[in-house]
Amino acid sequence: MTGLPASGVRARDAATLIIVRSCGPKRTILFGQRSAVARFMPGRYVFPGGAVAPGDGTMAIATPLDRACVRSMAIAGSSCRAARLALAAVRETYEETGLMLGLPGRTAGSHSSSWRRFSDEGLLPSLKSLRYVGRAITPTFSKMRYHARFFLTSAENVRGEIAGDGELDNVRWIDECETQELQMADVTRFMLDRALALTAGAVPEMPAPVFSWRRNKRSVVWLS
Repeated sequence: MTGLPASGVRARDAATLIIVRSCGPKRTILFGQRSAVARFMPGRYVFPGGAVAPGDGTMAIATPLDRACVRSMAIAGSSCRAARLALAAVRETYEETGLMLGLPGRTAGSHSSSWRRFSDEGLLPSLKSLRYVGRAITPTFSKMRYHARFFLTSAENVRGEIAGDGELDNVRWIDECETQELQMADVTRFMLDRALALTAGAVPEMPAPVFSWRRNKRSVVWLS
């Protein structure tokens, strides 16, 4: 599913973090809006996320991913690759929203400016709270393609104030009732619905979905 298509564009590993904030029965979700001139999904509301970077594989962590999460990600049980994907979601979330998922701790060594910021704050990224939502593969006809894993966590696990690097506009908490009016891609809405169902305990963790496109039609396959 990730092989080289006729267009010559290979899907890059990427990761996304869905953050849900609950207050009684009310739930809000952190979204940002991509620029109208962005190359990928212009103008759409998205969760923070992006491609895996080389430094994501070398960053120390405070807590690892749950083993069940690793098994469900279709990465041949590789805890190293699972950590890189999860760390990409954590790093991109910080860069695009200013929020950090971490616990007290420090690391030595040379890292990207984002990971150095974690160290400056006395934090190490923490992965234990992440739940696996599913994965999605950008259609072969797209000029930019990603093989993205979607993770979920509660707002209780993040620190900081909403800021970000400007890649996303209108970064804010949005009531789940209002999300129906947002301009978002089918895959974003699909993963949002699944994340909210997981939060409510309405669906099981497994099987997990793989969202893709076949012959220009949406395809969802559920894998145990």
